[in-house]
Amino acid sequence: MRELRRTSILHVDMDAFFVSVELRTRPELRGKPVIVGFPGARSVVLSASYEARSTGVRSAMPMANAMRLCPAAIIIEPRHSVYYEVSRQLMAIFESMTDLVEPLSVDEAFLDVGGAIRRLGPPLEIGHLIRRRVASELGITASVGIAANKFVAKIASTYCKPDGILLIEAGQTVAYLHSLPVSALWGVGAKTADVLARLGIRTVADVAATPLASLKKVLGASGEHVHRLSMGVDPRSVTPVRLEKSIGSEETFSVDTWDDELLHRELLRLSHRTASRLRSAGMLARTIALKLRYADFSTISRSKTVQTPVDSAQLIYQVASQLLASLGQRPMSVRLVGVRAEQLEPARQTSLQLSLDRRDDNWRSAEQALDKVAERFGSKTVLPARLLEPQPGPDRPDVP
Repeated sequence: MRELRRTSILHVDMDAFFVSVELRTRPELRGKPVIVGFPGARSVVLSASYEARSTGVRSAMPMANAMRLCPAAIIIEPRHSVYYEVSRQLMAIFESMTDLVEPLSVDEAFLDVGGAIRRLGPPLEIGHLIRRRVASELGITASVGIAANKFVAKIASTYCKPDGILLIEAGQTVAYLHSLPVSALWGVGAKTADVLARLGIRTVADVAATPLASLKKVLGASGEHVHRLSMGVDPRSVTPVRLEKSIGSEETFSVDTWDDELLHRELLRLSHRTASRLRSAGMLARTIALKLRYADFSTISRSKTVQTPVDSAQLIYQVASQLLASLGQRPMSVRLVGVRAEQLEPARQTSLQLSLDRRDDNWRSAEQALDKVAERFGSKTVLPARLLEPQPGPDRPDVP
């Protein structure tokens, strides 16, 4: 039992998740190059079938590039509500195996099944069980890596894709890692790999054989991290987390208001509050919702799903303003206004759509700078000019 628990960390990852979900209802497309994404020139690939990937298409690639590489590709516009429902069912399967589930995105998670061995059998059997249930209950395929820690389990799932399972015994961890190229290590991208290659370091074994001082000289502080990984050292435990379903803010006015300017100013304030919480949580939102409560306590809400997931206050505010305008003339004064970000997904797992308008990136950069200032000096240190409280001057009276 103790030996089995040494290799009880699973990394379970769906294969081409969005595409696989779509093919459940379009089986005639199996075996063909399929891309999930919007067909517009400013869009990016959200998911690609392995047939499309064989031509060089990759997630996050501009759609224009993907179509040049694979002109025969079939484009399917994404249905995020469907993907989130399948994700919910997927996480329920994981949680039926063990309480220790750490979701990484809508379609992958780490599981620690050490406590489930007596009930379900060895980790390899549990991995097979998960794959069977995902196939039979959800109609998609999963790849499962099993190892002594999260880093090696993630590598195992990557190298057994698609639709595979790979167990790396604890005692074989170092030998397995040392057979891999240096790019297998977390934090070693193409540029870092090129730097290491110029020093003759091309495999994980080469990294392990390089003195730590030499790695630090070349890679800086990350040299120690890379060296530890080359020896299969990753002390992180599987930490259960629950992805938030929505993030938002609302405000009740001290006096019911008809003032359109006041409503828009409050929408901007709430958008900044919501966006800050999104960025703090490392999340992006695909749907923005507006909430209004009138003087008679009747409440209405409107929402809009955006093509590109957002965490920028300015972009959230633009959508909220559009929703407010869509309501037309208001029948009575407003008691409460709220903004909510919904259909959340982890930013690190989401490909932002490329924009021809650099203002979007400028807004995000400016707001990230505000986050850092607020973290150090307080949330009201720097504000958009429109949200600054009017100050009395020598030639003007106090303004409420």
